[in-house]
Amino acid sequence: MQIVTDSGTDVGFTPLQMKEYDVHVVPLTVTLGGKSYREGIDIKPDEFYDLLDKAEGMPVTSQPAAGEFALVYRELAKKDPDILSIHISSGLSGTVNSAIAGAAMVPEARVTVIDTKTLSVPSGWQVEAAARAVKAGWEPQQVLDLVTRIGNDTNVLYTLKELKYLIHGGRISHLKGLLASVLNIKPIIGVEKERGTYVTLGQARSFTSAVIAAVEQVRRRVGAGVPLRAQVVHAANPEGAQQLVKEIASGFKVDWVPVRQLSLVLGAHVGRSMIGVCYAPAEEFAGLP
Repeated sequence: MQIVTDSGTDVGFTPLQMKEYDVHVVPLTVTLGGKSYREGIDIKPDEFYDLLDKAEGMPVTSQPAAGEFALVYRELAKKDPDILSIHISSGLSGTVNSAIAGAAMVPEARVTVIDTKTLSVPSGWQVEAAARAVKAGWEPQQVLDLVTRIGNDTNVLYTLKELKYLIHGGRISHLKGLLASVLNIKPIIGVEKERGTYVTLGQARSFTSAVIAAVEQVRRRVGAGVPLRAQVVHAANPEGAQQLVKEIASGFKVDWVPVRQLSLVLGAHVGRSMIGVCYAPAEEFAGLP
């Protein structure tokens, strides 16, 4: 079984590991200043945020076309027709639908499309778990059950300084966004599991207070003192990421996954200040390949 994903899942494998575990990434696209860039191919995150800071207009993002998925599936099916295609939430992107349509174009491939109902690092954890299980020789249904379990046990939350990108992308209403901007409110945002859409978990009057409030949300969900598996992610705000790491570490025993940078296509919807944490009780990952 081979694995396909999209660039919005923020898989933490190195390039060598991507080859070792047979994971194939189909890029999302961001358009800024009239020019389109395929993530991971045409532009690097730091270059993108420099352009974003200088741009007069707002970025526009797009999922891969069904034909792009079909090309990948068709080529992979020559080696092994069993393909597991794992993607960011259908509640936030059309990527899952494109993958389904692409699979229908390639009857020689047996494609199972999974909607992670989340995005970025939590989606990446599902991809990585599936890849390790496949390589370890797990049966297909065991792999699917594992991905479901990782999705159910893992949560994520974000905070950020500016709201204009969320407003532009339609992720929050224009009126609510304007009011929050005027009041200088920093939201704490999660992703609910039924539809895989954003949900506001809280708010704070400063970025530092939002970091503290975010960690309190983690404590409420998993319980004080519960050992965590956690990974902090940021758009282009390494200082804020370290602030969040420090705050989490002060309250939990943590099995850390290294801090990483957010997919730039996702960053186009939040701006450079965004930081977040993906977390789960550490015991849920015990014994995994």
